[in-house]
Amino acid sequence: MRYSPGDLSVRLPDIADGDALVAVSAADKAFSEWRRTSLDERIAHLRDAGQRIAAIKDELAHGITIETGKPITEATAEVGFVVAKIELAIADAKRYLAEFSEADNARPNVVRRRPRGVAAVIGPFNFPIHLAHGAIVAYLLAGNTVIFKPSPFAAGVCGSYGKAMAQAFPPGVFGVVQGGVAIGQALVSDPRVRSICFTGSVNAGRAIARACVDDVSKDVALELGGKNAAIVCGDADLDLAATAIVDAAIATTGQRCNSTSRVLVDSAVAADLIDRLRSALAQIAPGDPLETATRLGPLISAESADRFACAIALPGDWLTPGQRIESISTPIGTAATKRGHYVTPALLRLTADEAPSHPLFRDEVFAPLLTITSTTADAQAIALSNATPFGLTASVFTRDAVRFGAMADELNVGNVYHDLPTTLSPGTLPFGGHANSGNGHPGGRGFIRFATDEQVIQRRE
Repeated sequence: MRYSPGDLSVRLPDIADGDALVAVSAADKAFSEWRRTSLDERIAHLRDAGQRIAAIKDELAHGITIETGKPITEATAEVGFVVAKIELAIADAKRYLAEFSEADNARPNVVRRRPRGVAAVIGPFNFPIHLAHGAIVAYLLAGNTVIFKPSPFAAGVCGSYGKAMAQAFPPGVFGVVQGGVAIGQALVSDPRVRSICFTGSVNAGRAIARACVDDVSKDVALELGGKNAAIVCGDADLDLAATAIVDAAIATTGQRCNSTSRVLVDSAVAADLIDRLRSALAQIAPGDPLETATRLGPLISAESADRFACAIALPGDWLTPGQRIESISTPIGTAATKRGHYVTPALLRLTADEAPSHPLFRDEVFAPLLTITSTTADAQAIALSNATPFGLTASVFTRDAVRFGAMADELNVGNVYHDLPTTLSPGTLPFGGHANSGNGHPGGRGFIRFATDEQVIQRRE
């Protein structure tokens, strides 16, 4: 049985598992015709899909909030990103799918992109539509057929999205198959599936990679976890830094791969920054995700809340002790309550010596939990930032642009931000990470480069 994480009195409809083999067979059958359609035809279908999604945008946003606990303002923004993504993807298709010739070759030639076949997109719960949608539209525009397996935590709203999408395409071109791990394994191991895009945990990503290791031509794009640092230099604007850090720590209740979870601050300004962070965190209270004023909703599940409770129970210098809260009052000022998986943010101080081996410094918690560590030099801050198995994002706060550039060169992450939160990932730019954060196949802009195979044609004359 499923319940809304923000209101455990709300039982969510049960969603039956689909049949992966049936879904793959339908997509494989549709591919022979879909691959022969022109780019202009595919664009027309996709714009039709965009209009259908826009027509139910409020329903989708509400569904995201009910099923995942994401605050309604964030859910509404997510659906807006989904609609906007279509034109960005179309622009990418026109840019990257165009045929070209190499003029310095001795013979006439054409370099062109060809679709691979069936693509499986396995989505996460935190951006249940948006993150999957970016890969879906790229694969479709490139001439592939697509099967979308959403997170079971967001099965209902993703089913509504999938229905709207499917209505815009010929049968079999796009479909949704519901289910958990077993369905995902069946999809990724099917030899007819030629592309996989997965967003989720490191362990699940490794399992997918292992399942495909013998199929060397199957393309696998993995967007996994993060343990992202905000580096605050001695010359930083501390008010700006504190605001960005807190915003990036609590967005989606810390359940983003690019959430800020570590702060590395110059010892000269550490006390001042800590004062600002503690003050800001004290003002963040969990609330009903359906209320527009709510910034901190619930965690996705009881298991997530349990993990957070175990984390904050560890001994240490807790500057802001977090809490697990069984229920909240809503609306404010009334006696009404809602039970859910609510928590308050936490801030733990670690020394530079203890940080690298501390589990809350190294391991992804996926909750609003920050560690803060004082540093004595830029080199030490960089070394500590790099001292995790992840490599997704980092922010550097400094008034010196040259200093920022030098530090960015040394940071082992896919995305570096200057005086901006680690959660900034606009759809107009690529997005991806290294090490345990992914395999270098970025989401965001340009994903369509990974949706096709290159074919080179040469003629005698």
